[in-house]
Amino acid sequence: MVSKSAMTSAEFRSLAEFRYHIRIFLNGSEEAARRADLEPQQYLLLLAVRGLPLGRKASIRTLAERMQLRHHTVVELVDRLERRLLLRRERSQVDRRKVIVHLTPRGEKILTKLAKQRIAELRTAAPALVRALTALIRSTRSRRGPSS
Repeated sequence: MVSKSAMTSAEFRSLAEFRYHIRIFLNGSEEAARRADLEPQQYLLLLAVRGLPLGRKASIRTLAERMQLRHHTVVELVDRLERRLLLRRERSQVDRRKVIVHLTPRGEKILTKLAKQRIAELRTAAPALVRALTALIRSTRSRRGPSS
């Protein structure tokens, strides 16, 4: 008898297939960043700054949380991007201890070019990603029931 917590081969295959399609997309993003003379993490930081939810400020803490990185790692990334004139720092008007990060016009231009490329690629990759995610959800729901 198979326990409810045991995973089926179909679930493993579905999860692996979904991860495979995500990696294809992410690998393309990493390569596009390198072609733009950025490290992948630098591109992701620019994207995190520009893509924050409305009302959120790009503090180091917020960026670290959004990127799932340590505070000091984000500081180093900001340092490098600031030296390249892609980002600038400014003290928060509300709390002078906080630093808020902004894209420079140059950073905005590079990010926009990369983001447009990635969205175009996502339009191509989306059907396979959606199929893989749908198969994963179905494979786990069918055994555990809709309320799980």
